[in-house]
Order: sequence, then structure tokens, then C-alpha cells
Amino acid sequence: MLYAVLSALLMLLVYLPSLWVRYVMHKYNTQLDQMPGTGGELAEHLIARFELNDVAVEQTSEGADHYDPAAKMVRLSPSNYQGKSITAVAVAAHEVGHAIQFSRNETISQLRSRYIPKAMLMKKIGILLLTLLPIAGFVIKAPAAIFALIGLSIGLQLMGALAYLIVLPEEWDASFNKALPILKEGEYLPEQYQPGANKVLKAAALTYFAGALADVVNIGRWLLVLRR
Repeated sequence: MLYAVLSALLMLLVYLPSLWVRYVMHKYNTQLDQMPGTGGELAEHLIARFELNDVAVEQTSEGADHYDPAAKMVRLSPSNYQGKSITAVAVAAHEVGHAIQFSRNETISQLRSRYIPKAMLMKKIGILLLTLLPIAGFVIKAPAAIFALIGLSIGLQLMGALAYLIVLPEEWDASFNKALPILKEGEYLPEQYQPGANKVLKAAALTYFAGALADVVNIGRWLLVLRR
């Protein structure tokens, strides 16, 4: 019983950042008539203002806001592209912040492109090893080798999760060194909404961190399955 309670508490603590990110994004997603423009319009305006001539803006699927450095495209979900909310404006400024990083060829802009693909690869290989475990057990029939395979899988998944933490400085820079100073000018966001925008920018910066913690929980689920 104690083990179950401790496990539940641990999972709650690990999921709290992800839940907080979703809560903040939803809380400040209310449409405001006082907002000068939509998130998409702000992104296009900032691209012109900072002379990011080869960067464009387009709509993507809900919850998939990002800047694609390969395509040089700021992609905003429909609610942020079309919306006049604090979340829409802050997320748009955050993603344009990434575009500014790349346009200036800042060293920090290389973190995500360098480590996220590696993190995803390690995660996929780790999960693949676990899914192949029944076949490996039938073929190998050596407990030590099976445990080594499990350890390798878990190690790869943990390394993949931790790799997401490496990009945190890049996300923080896009929010608080790029987007926040722009929004504080007051031209794109009325002053009374700036505290909310600060929270949204913090949530945007912590998205990868929250995802990394969620991956750790998924590893724990795999271990529970294996115990059965």
C-alpha cells in the first residue's frame, strides 16, 4: 500500500510541470477585444520588423506551435494563429524569438537542432528494444543478457529524456531575452496583460522540460509491465 501511495505521489510530482503548462496555456487563451491583433498577425509583423526576410508564418495543427529552422517557418496552431488572446500573442512572440536566434546565428540556437533529434532517436531505440524483449527472451534464453537488454533500453530512454533538458537555455532565451522585451513595449500587448504573458512565456520555455519528465513516467510504466 505504501509503495502504491509513494508511486502515485511521484507520478503526480513528475506530471505537475506538464499539467501546469497546459493550465497556463488554457487559462490565458480567452479572446480579448482589446488585443491589437492576432498571434499570426503579430508574428508576421515581427518578421518584417526584424527583417527576417526568408522566414514565413503558417498555420499548423493544434498544440504543435514551433519554429522550423530547416523550412524557416514559424508554425502556429489555429487558436494562436487566429486568436486574439494573451496565449496567442505570447506564443507567437516566443516562436519568432527562435527565428531571431537562428537569423543571428546565435550559438544557443543550435541546442535544439543538435540534441532533440538525438533524444528522439535514443527514445525510439530504447522503446524498440523493450518491444523486442519477448522475442529476445525466446532466442537468447539467458537471464543476464535479458537484464542487460532491459538496462540498455532504460538507459537510452533516460538519456533521451535528459537530452530535452539541454535545450532549456534556448527556450528560456526565446521567451525572456527575445519575446518578453518586445511585449513589454506595450505596442503589441496592453500593459494589464503583461503578467499573464510572462506566465505563458514561462510555460512555453518549460514545454520540453515537462515533456522530458513525462518520458520518465513512461519509462516507469514499461518497468511495471515488465514486472508482470
